[in-house]
Amino acid sequence: METEAGAAKKPAVFFDRDGTLNRDVGYVTHLDVYELLPRAAAAVQKVNEAGWLAILITNQAGVARGYFSESMIEKVHRKLQDELSGKGARLDAIYYCPHVPNGDDPEYALDCKMRKPYPGMILKAAAEHGVDLEKSVMLGDKYSDLEAGWRAGCRAGLVLTGYGRGERELRGTQWPRQPDFVAQDAYHAVEIILSEDGNH
Repeated sequence: METEAGAAKKPAVFFDRDGTLNRDVGYVTHLDVYELLPRAAAAVQKVNEAGWLAILITNQAGVARGYFSESMIEKVHRKLQDELSGKGARLDAIYYCPHVPNGDDPEYALDCKMRKPYPGMILKAAAEHGVDLEKSVMLGDKYSDLEAGWRAGCRAGLVLTGYGRGERELRGTQWPRQPDFVAQDAYHAVEIILSEDGNH
């Protein structure tokens, strides 16, 4: 498949952030509480080596709720990229949505179509980076992550880190659609994705 410019589209792994790549400690209001999960960098590196795009897709409603500023998000993401780079990995792009309908800050209190489970961030990333959505996968620890991926036309995998295990045990039988696959963590998920693609 090719873009209008003639360049071949690439598949991507869309990573959720909190609970998927880093420990979910609630709202990351300070850099000291930010910590990558053990095999997160290796997961991103594996995506890089396969020639796929690695793209971060994250809701950051703490801005709308007045817990931190967008500048804190940017600091966290710089730290994330620095840590990944030190381990031979990189995110090709980062997208975040600071909005939530019931936010305390009126500037950010809105029902934004970028916020997962809406697919806006994924669709924007696909348009800006020439992503082949049919071959791409959204990874996350919440059903809203999966739903965003499906609505964008991707497959979607649940990781059992973060909220993943609890969500699956408590609510999994009520989900209108089951994950395309379930993985122990992001690294295991990438192994599944690439083995199915024939690149593993």
